[in-house]
Amino acid sequence: MFVGHATFAFGAVALAAVRLGASRERALALGVAAGLFAAVPDVDMAYALVGLVAVDPTSPMAVAQSFWGASTVVHRAVTHSLAVAVPAAAAFALAPTHRRTAAAALATLVGVVAAASGPLPAVIVGLFAAGGWLVARAAHAHDVRGTSLFAVALFGLVSHPFGDLLTGQPPELFYPLGANAFDGRVALSADPTLHLLGAFGVELFAIWLGVVAAFWLTGRRLTDHVNSRATVGAAYALAVLVLPPPTVDASYQFVFSVVAVGFVGAVPAPKLRQRSLTLPSAPTALLTGLTAVTLAGVAYAIAYATGIA
Repeated sequence: MFVGHATFAFGAVALAAVRLGASRERALALGVAAGLFAAVPDVDMAYALVGLVAVDPTSPMAVAQSFWGASTVVHRAVTHSLAVAVPAAAAFALAPTHRRTAAAALATLVGVVAAASGPLPAVIVGLFAAGGWLVARAAHAHDVRGTSLFAVALFGLVSHPFGDLLTGQPPELFYPLGANAFDGRVALSADPTLHLLGAFGVELFAIWLGVVAAFWLTGRRLTDHVNSRATVGAAYALAVLVLPPPTVDASYQFVFSVVAVGFVGAVPAPKLRQRSLTLPSAPTALLTGLTAVTLAGVAYAIAYATGIA
């Protein structure tokens, strides 16, 4: 969900801003700021790098399992709390113009976390504060200021944890108050594979929302940037015959392989009447790859649901 958090916040804020009368340029600035703020809570994944120490680098599965295992120590706790999001957003909004007040508020937040949970979570929230501060300064430089800065910061931070309800450990929405709204992930289906495919679909929706908003706001037509090679994604349905049914707890083979389908968007195409190849533009590579991955996911889901395996 790392990408989906940012693209959803970007798309939702940018499209809402246009709906409320903002220019496309203004909507882009607001959307980008919201997307960046939505990515900040995942700074807690920095600790997961500890899991890469003393692990066999030649074993992709071992690396992935060690990385995600280490991430559970502090991931989806303080930086994913709604109780933290409100004061943090206020401090970030003040950071460009009232630095001392903002710094004092964020230092107090770090102190509260240290007292409640110890030094490691305090270090993580320190990184969170630094990340949000940098995003706020960049947004302010692009004329996202005052209440607008607070609004996009709050939306980005608050929207983030809800995107994590379908996968892994549920976020601690009310840290440090102790109460937790969810004692486990939200299930889309009793079948663990269908649940994973549903979560994958939600992620694709979040990414598509951001992509559609970006293309529309910049005056680009989606159909001008989708190459016919994207249709090869449908062939991924055959993966149901060789891959073990994926679940949230054992998704690596599915995720790595279905995302790899997207590289078809970057494959050079031959020029007509010439013996040379030309690289697709970045928008074409992105949109063709995303379309291929979407078709792959849909094809696999249909094959699995209809029992082709």
